[in-house]
Amino acid sequence: MRTTRLLATACVALALPLLAGAQAPDLKIPTFADLDHKAVDSVNLTLDTTILGLASHFMDEHDPNSVQIKKTLAGLKSVQIRSYRFDSDYVYSKADIDSVRTQLEQPGWSRLVQTRDRNKNEDVDVYLALDKHVVTGVAIITSDPRKFTIVKVVGTIDVDQISHLQKSVAGLEEHKDTIVALAP
Repeated sequence: MRTTRLLATACVALALPLLAGAQAPDLKIPTFADLDHKAVDSVNLTLDTTILGLASHFMDEHDPNSVQIKKTLAGLKSVQIRSYRFDSDYVYSKADIDSVRTQLEQPGWSRLVQTRDRNKNEDVDVYLALDKHVVTGVAIITSDPRKFTIVKVVGTIDVDQISHLQKSVAGLEEHKDTIVALAP
């Protein structure tokens, strides 16, 4: 699954031209509030322009890595992440995940990657929101019997910034408490 996710990430990175400020089509991600107490690990993160802008103010303007992250955050309108891991198989409703996939089949979204590993019941989907050949958003869904993650990003981002952002995301774990404190 790690290889599949890396492939999906690479495809997104290669496919994203300079994003424009057009509005991404609507995608409603369920809150999955009933799963919070059932999950071993969970992430429920929603960041809007205000929070993203606030986060950029705390970054060191003398650190090149922070400058790149700040540049990336300036173009984003929202980031939503829902991720859950469970002790047993299919604690979550596969229908909930499929309802998100169904929304992504609507006009305005284009599937970039779809992988299915039937032996492991692992699925990965990557969609781009397009408006007249301009990418306005990205949605990623990964699922297997014990975990799932849904990510929705709306806004503008330069392809060159993606590689800088990937390196930075790897370092986010050490700043997890700060990020959680900033989230509403």
